[in-house]
Amino acid sequence: MNASGETRATTQRHPNVVLVITDDQGYGDLGCHGNPVIQTPNIDALYRESVRLTDFHVGPTCAPTRAGLLTGHYHNSTGVWHTIGGRSLLRRDEWSLATALSEGGYATGLFGKWHLGDNAPYRPQDRGFQTVVAHGGGGVGQTPDYWGNNYLDDTYAVNGEWTSFEGYCTDIWFDEALTFIDQNRERPFFCYISTNAPHSPYIVDDAYSDPYVDEVEHQDRADFYGMIAVIDENVGKLRRKLVEWELAETTIFIFMTDNGTSGGADLDADQYVTGGYNAGLRGIKGSEYEGGHRVPFFIYWPEGALTGGRDVPMLAANVDVMPTLLEFCGVSPGTHRFDGTSLVALLRGCDDDWPDRVLVTDSQRVAYPIKWRQSAAMTQEWRLINGQELYEIQADLEQRRDVAAEHPEVVARLREGYTEWWERVSVQFDLTIPIPIGLEAGQLSLLTTHDWRNDPVDCAWNQALVREGHRCNGYWEVEIAQAGSYRLELRRWPRIEDRALIEGIPGELKPFTSAIKDGWGGGRALPLVRAGLRTGGSRVTKEIGSEDRAVTFIVVLEAGEIQLQTYLWDAEGDETGAYFVYVERLGNGALLRSRD
Repeated sequence: MNASGETRATTQRHPNVVLVITDDQGYGDLGCHGNPVIQTPNIDALYRESVRLTDFHVGPTCAPTRAGLLTGHYHNSTGVWHTIGGRSLLRRDEWSLATALSEGGYATGLFGKWHLGDNAPYRPQDRGFQTVVAHGGGGVGQTPDYWGNNYLDDTYAVNGEWTSFEGYCTDIWFDEALTFIDQNRERPFFCYISTNAPHSPYIVDDAYSDPYVDEVEHQDRADFYGMIAVIDENVGKLRRKLVEWELAETTIFIFMTDNGTSGGADLDADQYVTGGYNAGLRGIKGSEYEGGHRVPFFIYWPEGALTGGRDVPMLAANVDVMPTLLEFCGVSPGTHRFDGTSLVALLRGCDDDWPDRVLVTDSQRVAYPIKWRQSAAMTQEWRLINGQELYEIQADLEQRRDVAAEHPEVVARLREGYTEWWERVSVQFDLTIPIPIGLEAGQLSLLTTHDWRNDPVDCAWNQALVREGHRCNGYWEVEIAQAGSYRLELRRWPRIEDRALIEGIPGELKPFTSAIKDGWGGGRALPLVRAGLRTGGSRVTKEIGSEDRAVTFIVVLEAGEIQLQTYLWDAEGDETGAYFVYVERLGNGALLRSRD
């Protein structure tokens, strides 16, 4: 670190990093992990050549895993303990892996899913990624994403600007990543390929799903496996290009997934597998049991001697990845500290003195975290579930025999470890994570229902719910960057749809499933008559005209944090919030303040 506090890489060429993380693909959704149906020849080849962390853990859902992966901090402490509801935003004070490598001289690019905020300063381009091609929200077709996206020939954000593409989403992410790598072959690069597949809706060309139709229990699983087949095809293409460009030897290539399977297994009421394949693990995505958070992690780097198909069985987690990569890449963390630890020695075979750590993961998915909720406190030998159930994981992978009564001393140790973890991650639970608006006069900000704060975290988080007219409401945590006059435009439909607030869309309503593969269908009309806006303690209302596309309020706001909430009422007094609010600071001229 130099005198100005900037991190610098040394003068020698440091390794490139390609990190591929897929969405909702579990430990058992690979041929190399024993799945008897799925065909993943390219990832299987990587498996055979890599060093594999076989006891590697993440968060049980999407955004929490990414928060831990990209900061080295437990996700709850970063503000990310949900996937919606304003708690998928990565706190502004977090130092990201992309920022660290960018400061260390790396070109940095993200392709696909970010899921840690759609407004400045939470976007990937604000957090160290110099090149970004991404969908909005937590998946294609979610509410912050471009209206009407459905995996094929979509519109994605290129460094914040919506841009049309041709082709299937997974192919686009990998193709754009290859372009980025080609453009940066003469300097070290960090290429983060974060696919939205195989997250639902399960949409893929029939050519990829048809081979599985007669091999699995239902069409959704055939489509799920087909989506993974597309990923596998692209992994092979990417690796061949690295060889062609003479970059394979000097590139750290990582393949991992973000949580347990969503579509690969069926469960009974106790989360034991009754159909599909889950590599002998209990639970799937969202679970505190092993199948919710144990995932593949393959790392291949010939120049660094990380080859040969070697298993590393020691307990590890996503929070270990950032300190590990910074050490491999020769980038100093400076004064930054991590919850994880570097795995460099472990990956190189030096595990004699490796500590038996207590690692914790959990799935909160509530407005405010609850101690012990859906948690796993883990050591190499043990798993403590929800502070109560104890399993000897090496002997009981499927977690069928609770031995808590037989080992009270182990329970006590793991409860103590969990309590220490809770004390660390809960420090900032009461702090807001506001979205700044009005940073510049004339700059347009879009707030969507995806980030509403309420309990029980109810919002129209995907475009099917918007079309349905899902009844819900909540407030945004916002920061008024500068005092002045603000225009707030309340809409039920996004601007691109250009329909009246009360108007529907012709066609049948479709759920957020593979039904949207051939188009989104219709939208329900809502008999709205009045709109309202609450900014802090002030509230204003207006009548809604039959032709109104939006209801616009102009208010004067002081600088600082406030709660901002909107209301759309029908004649019966039933309400929902405006799913889309466009906000613009007009200037500092004096206007009458909003009032009841």
